[in-house]
Amino acid sequence: MVKIGIITGSTRDSRVNIQVADWVKSIADQRADAEFELVDIKDYNLPRYNESVPAIMSQDYQTPEAKVWSEKISELDGFVFVTPEYNKGITSGLKDAIDYLYVEWNNKAAGIVSYGSSLGVTAANNLRLILTVPKVATVGTQPALSLFTDFEEMSTFNPAPFHQETVQRMLDEVVDWSTALKTIRD
Repeated sequence: MVKIGIITGSTRDSRVNIQVADWVKSIADQRADAEFELVDIKDYNLPRYNESVPAIMSQDYQTPEAKVWSEKISELDGFVFVTPEYNKGITSGLKDAIDYLYVEWNNKAAGIVSYGSSLGVTAANNLRLILTVPKVATVGTQPALSLFTDFEEMSTFNPAPFHQETVQRMLDEVVDWSTALKTIRD
């Protein structure tokens, strides 16, 4: 059985990101074809990316937090990134978390759940492009949530019911692709 990490995309104290990630996990936990785990990047306390040698060249991480982060990502077979959109992009915290590693991401699958004033679509597309470098295959189905209709006063998550079906389709793809890609890594 594959292990899928649901990765938060924000580290702000006032974030709504964790509400969305918890909702995705509650849907995922109804499945029996994979194991799902919430991975909150805030818990890893990664500083701004400042390794002297890029992760594509060496896994001899000098930042202690990167070593713990590396262990977590290594044990996962796939991911669901929950990303807000800030200024038409992903957060700096999520970008740093991705940049700290390379091999740990290779040949794994990911789904993206985005949200923002314009559904987070630009951030999701930005994230898809970023994930091509560490060889993460992103699935096509992408739940996109509106700050105006899926949140009350932009702070309390209350998604429209139809989003649940889209999340299920995305999870189907992530599990299938993660299972297939695991054969390449084994």
